[in-house]
Amino acid sequence: METPHFGIPPELARRMSMAEQHEYLRTRLSRRRTLVTAGAVAGGLLTGCSGSGPGSGTATGSPSPSTSKAPGSFITPFGRHLAFGGDPKTQMRISWQVPLAVKKPYVRVGLRPDDLGRKIEAELRDLHTPELKGVRPAVDQYYLHAALDGLRPDTTYYYGVGHDGFDPASPRHRSTVTSFRTAPASPPERFVFTAFGDQGVGEEAALNDRLLLRRSPAFHLHAGDICYADPTGKGKESDVFDAGQWDRFLKQTEPVARSVPWMVTTGNHDMEAWYSPDGYGGQLARFSLPDSGFDARTAPGVYAFTYGNVGVVALDANDVSYEIPANFGYTEGRQTKWLDRKLGELRSSKDVDFVVVFFHHCAYSTSTHASDGGVRAEWLPLFAEHEVDLVINGHNHVYERTDAVKNGEVGRPVPIGGTTDPRRDGIVYVTAGGGGKELYGFPDGVKESYEGNTADRESVATFRWTRSQDPKAESVQWSRVRYRGFSFLSVEAESGAAPRLKVSALASSGERIDHFEVRRGA
Repeated sequence: METPHFGIPPELARRMSMAEQHEYLRTRLSRRRTLVTAGAVAGGLLTGCSGSGPGSGTATGSPSPSTSKAPGSFITPFGRHLAFGGDPKTQMRISWQVPLAVKKPYVRVGLRPDDLGRKIEAELRDLHTPELKGVRPAVDQYYLHAALDGLRPDTTYYYGVGHDGFDPASPRHRSTVTSFRTAPASPPERFVFTAFGDQGVGEEAALNDRLLLRRSPAFHLHAGDICYADPTGKGKESDVFDAGQWDRFLKQTEPVARSVPWMVTTGNHDMEAWYSPDGYGGQLARFSLPDSGFDARTAPGVYAFTYGNVGVVALDANDVSYEIPANFGYTEGRQTKWLDRKLGELRSSKDVDFVVVFFHHCAYSTSTHASDGGVRAEWLPLFAEHEVDLVINGHNHVYERTDAVKNGEVGRPVPIGGTTDPRRDGIVYVTAGGGGKELYGFPDGVKESYEGNTADRESVATFRWTRSQDPKAESVQWSRVRYRGFSFLSVEAESGAAPRLKVSALASSGERIDHFEVRRGA
C-alpha cells in the first residue's frame, strides 16, 4: 500500500521535484502567524552568524524574538552543539535551542570556567512547521547561533549560553558551563576523529554517543540521515514528518556535541520540503557549518576544513543520487566543480598529509540500498585524480568496508589489520551506517565477515542504481568486511616522518570489528 502524501495527491507527488512540492505546500497551507523561517535563511534573507558563516547581515522587518510571555528565568537552553568555522584553529560556532522565544540571547566565553568575561550576541533562527489537520499540530522551534572568531589555537575555552533572565555565569546556572578546544596551530603528533551516519533517536544512538566520547575525538563526522524527523526519505513524501524529533535528537546528542564539534552533512532523510524549495531550510536553521567557498545558504552540507594534517571534505550526495532523485542536479554541477578545486587545494597543501571525504549515499556497498551509480559517475574520477585517502558513507545501516578500489575493481586486497597506499592501490570506502537507526542486512546467503569472525573470501551478488532509477545487477569482489550491528568509526591520525591513518571500527559493545592503516608511501 502506498504511503499517503498528506496535502499532496499521490499521483501528483510522484511527478514533483522537491522544489515543486515546496511551492505546492506553500500555496496550499496558510501560516497562523508571521515568523522568520528557515526558508528565509535559504533565500538569503536571514543570514549566518558572521561573514565567515553561512551569509552575513541581518534580517529586515523580522519580528522581535521576545514573543514569549514566560520570564527568561523559566526558559532553559538545551541541545547545545558545536561546529568549526572555516578555520578550526581560530573559529568555533556554538548552537543551541530554547523551548520559547527569549530576549537578547548570547554566549559567555573565557579561559576559566569562573571567568566568562567575553559576551557574544547570538542570532535567532526560528522555524515554523504548519499544522496538518488530523496529523500533527503546528510546531514553532527557536534555534540560537553564535560565532566565535579570533580564538587562540590549541586552547581550551569555557562557555555558557544564556539570555535575559538566564545567565550561565551566575551561581545558579554555573553547572551549565562546558568547554571546547581549538585545533593546534601545527599538526599534532596524533589526534582522533570519529564518524557514523544514520543515527536517529533511541537507546543505541545514545550509546554510540557515549562510546565515541570516550575516544576523546577532536571532532565527529555525521554522514547524513541525522534524526529521521522525515521517516520516508524519498524527497517525494517529506511533508510527512515530526518536527519534534529534532528536539529529542538535540537533547540526546548534547552530552557529546556540546564539547565535540558535530560536523554534519545531508542525507535523503534530511530533505524537508516544508521549509525551502530544496528542503534544506530546516538544516540551515539548526546548524551553523563552515563556509568554504560554496553557497552555504543553499547547500549547508557542502564544506571543507583542515584539522592537523587531515583535510576533510563534506558533500551533499542528494545532488548526484540516481536512487533518490528529488534534488538531483540542484547545484547544476557547481558542487562537483567546487569539489575538484577543493581537492586540488588540499592535495597541494604542504600541511595536509591525508584527504578524507564524507557524504551520505554509498559509492560501494552491498547492503539494502547498495551502490549509487550517480556518485560513482560524478565524483569517483575526481577522488582518483586527487588521490583521496579515505571515503566515509552512511545510507546503508551496517558496517561495510571495501578493499582498496581502483578503476572500479580491487586494486589491492586490504585484509583486517592490513595497510594500503592510495597512490598505488586505490581508495578504501567505508560504510559506517550503524549510528543507531534500525539495522539492515546483506544479500541472501552472504556471510558477515569481521574481526574475530572472518568468512572465506567470496564474490557478492548485489546491484547499483542507474540513471533511469533501475537497479543493475553486479557481482563484486571488493566487499572485504561486513558487520550487521551498531557501530562507529574511529580514526587516529599521526603526523611526522611517516604519517598514517589508523582506522578502526568499534561495535556498540566496545569490541573492535575492523582495523586497517592508510599510509602514503607504505
